[in-house]
Amino acid sequence: MVGAVPNMRADIRADRASSGRHGRALRVGLVSALVPLSLTLVQCGKAPNPAALAANSQANVQVVAKTNTQQIASADTFEDRFPAPQFRERFPSASESFLQRQMSDFSPKRAVQQQPEQPPYKVASLAPQVPYQRPPRDDLTTLVSMKSSAFPYFGNNPASDAPFLNISKGDRRGHRSYSGRVYWQDETYSDSRVLVHVPEHFDVRKPGVIVVFFHGNGATLERDVRDRQLVPRQITDSGANAILLAPQMAVDAADSSAGKFWQAGGLKRFMEESANHLARLTGDPDSARAFANMPIVIVGYSGGFLPTAWSLEVGGISDRVRGVVLLDAVYGEMDKFASWIESHRSGFFVSSYTRYTARRDRELMSMLRQKGISVSEDMDGPLRPGSVVFVETGDGITHRDYVTRAWTRDPLKDVLVKMSATPALALTRVASSR
Repeated sequence: MVGAVPNMRADIRADRASSGRHGRALRVGLVSALVPLSLTLVQCGKAPNPAALAANSQANVQVVAKTNTQQIASADTFEDRFPAPQFRERFPSASESFLQRQMSDFSPKRAVQQQPEQPPYKVASLAPQVPYQRPPRDDLTTLVSMKSSAFPYFGNNPASDAPFLNISKGDRRGHRSYSGRVYWQDETYSDSRVLVHVPEHFDVRKPGVIVVFFHGNGATLERDVRDRQLVPRQITDSGANAILLAPQMAVDAADSSAGKFWQAGGLKRFMEESANHLARLTGDPDSARAFANMPIVIVGYSGGFLPTAWSLEVGGISDRVRGVVLLDAVYGEMDKFASWIESHRSGFFVSSYTRYTARRDRELMSMLRQKGISVSEDMDGPLRPGSVVFVETGDGITHRDYVTRAWTRDPLKDVLVKMSATPALALTRVASSR
């Protein structure tokens, strides 16, 4: 029994070894059977086998190699793919520089508040910081209707002491001129407008002058005085502290009738009404008194001689008239001009003429010399108190363009420049103290 036990153990070990070998064989057999089956199933799912993968990989390499032999090649090396950096790529050249950074560049940025522009002077203060400056203003050129303007006029013609409107046709009334032509009141003598021009530099607080311009025959304020004869522009360009008043006379007619300026005090009433309009237009109602006392310069062109002469004779304010300018305009009334020149030796008188008025201008010069009044025959010198100047212009100067070209271009501008350059004449002094 004792000997039997060891044999049994040996048999058991033999059986266990045999069964182990049998299990390993069984497992190997199962694996051998399952691997082909799995490959078959995978092929049914269309997954490429290793041989196919290798073939496709080789084909791709060939295609890419054909399209870009420089980038992918069989002889590629590490140095070809990753070249070592050169010196110029590590350090800048002499013409280059590094972007310098400070620590503040990486700190949070604060919003910069823009400071408002400082005004040139204090807005409010107990004491003035800068002298008063007149607000900027553009040139003002406008038409203003005035009751005291030349027309409409229903009085008499002083030349004949007969009614001015001396002809009628039905309800219409008109005036038969010396030439025999009839001008109807509603067409020719009904415009009461006045062309007013205030230059942008005009300052009523400074010494100034009012220019009263009487246009000639066949004219309108807009077409001729403003646009063709450029009277407003000449006043502005002169730089004088002057403004313009140009009443509409007979509208576009060969007629020199003076209308209300024939009447005693006609010019005075016109200037009084103008002062109120000028104060309103310039935006300073308190300036009416200054305008009502401002010196006057009368300019008469061509047929404008008639209202000029009668304004000097019966206008009522001849003492305010500091100067008279006639532009090819001495067609008559020489006695009225000579009388004003003789009695107003502190003013000036200028008459420029062509061959059409040369005879009458020479007659007026003779009258003045007989009165002992000195007469000059050029405009080269300055205008002085009592200056009396007659200037003859050549044949190349036309009567139609005389307001813009006489002894010089822009003759009205030239007169104002010479007038303003003569302080002793005091032509632009405002008599506001009276």
